[in-house]
Amino acid sequence: MSLRSYRYFMPTRVECGYGIAEKTGEWVKELGIASVLIVTDKGIREANLLEGIKKSLLTENIDYEIFDEVEPNPSAETIQRGTDYLKQLKSNAVLAVGGGSSIDSAKGIAVMATNPGSILDYEGVEKIPNPPLPIIAIPTTAGTGSETTNSTVITNKKTAFKLGVLSSYLHPKLAILDPALTLHLPQEITASTGMDALTHAIESYTSKEANPVSQALAIHAIRMIGENVLKAYFVGTDIESREKMLVASMIAGVAFSQSRLGNVHAISHTLGGVFNIPHGIANAVLLPFVMKFNLRACVDSYKEIAVDLGKDVRGLSAIEAADKAIEAVIEMNKAMKIPLNIKDLGVSLEVLPKLVEDAIRSGNVFVNPRLTKASDIQLIIEKAYHGDLSDY
Repeated sequence: MSLRSYRYFMPTRVECGYGIAEKTGEWVKELGIASVLIVTDKGIREANLLEGIKKSLLTENIDYEIFDEVEPNPSAETIQRGTDYLKQLKSNAVLAVGGGSSIDSAKGIAVMATNPGSILDYEGVEKIPNPPLPIIAIPTTAGTGSETTNSTVITNKKTAFKLGVLSSYLHPKLAILDPALTLHLPQEITASTGMDALTHAIESYTSKEANPVSQALAIHAIRMIGENVLKAYFVGTDIESREKMLVASMIAGVAFSQSRLGNVHAISHTLGGVFNIPHGIANAVLLPFVMKFNLRACVDSYKEIAVDLGKDVRGLSAIEAADKAIEAVIEMNKAMKIPLNIKDLGVSLEVLPKLVEDAIRSGNVFVNPRLTKASDIQLIIEKAYHGDLSDY
């Protein structure tokens, strides 16, 4: 049987190494950029994580200003404020420093600097007419992989819906991975972002749109995360595990840019839109429940994932071995004190019809490995609410 056709596209230049954020100015200058708007949040600014970056920009005579109004699950209003500020300054590039929210915001601002209307107008795939301003991304968490992806996720506050904008234009020109910036992450952020990266890798690996390249990247990311996330969580200052988590997150981002994701993201986006739950923790809690739903469609893939997460599957049937992958994820969540149900995240089933409707609207449902109907989404949400991991 012949392989279906596919495309691999990843134009982002990636630089990785301890302390290399201090070379930001040099690399920005190489891109021919004279001024940047730094997009970040107040926590990053107060933690002094911008100091080496700012110094490097000044050394290379690159003008900068800072927009630090990014919030978790960034809204269209935040994108508009950032765009207005950029246009006032006439900056000719956007430099994101922070987690996924900062990078998503920077992408949205870069798009709206060169395109009409609202960022909400560009929901979907390849809807952006004009190339955005250049985007440079410096992640300070090891989770989203947004520094190499072709997407941004923005919240429409009026409808409480998180929408995805996907375009080949959204790949950053440059990603700078400096594990020094992640050394002092709080444990709960290390946990949620680490499991976010694992979710990306697992959903990419099992996506209906997966291809040999994306799967090779995804399974390698799964292995790296399995070997390093708990050490990063419990030790914190171990630079090797921090760097490997940052790289694994990036690799998972490259993978899902080729394959898209699945039901975890379809549901977690609506939980973020309605209840303002941070994306990483929503993914972490939902992952075992969606894996249980997908189990019969992913027996061989989950068996491989189980092995790469350190499980011994010798002597087990195929389905028993596959179930070990779910067991491994649950054990990781428990070890890092991640809630075992979405009720503990503040989810209410009073708005269940909206949650189902919004999740089904996501394009990720259509690439989920198991065929999924609205009633299936409802059942997954109900089981995740009650912490019920029985078979579907």
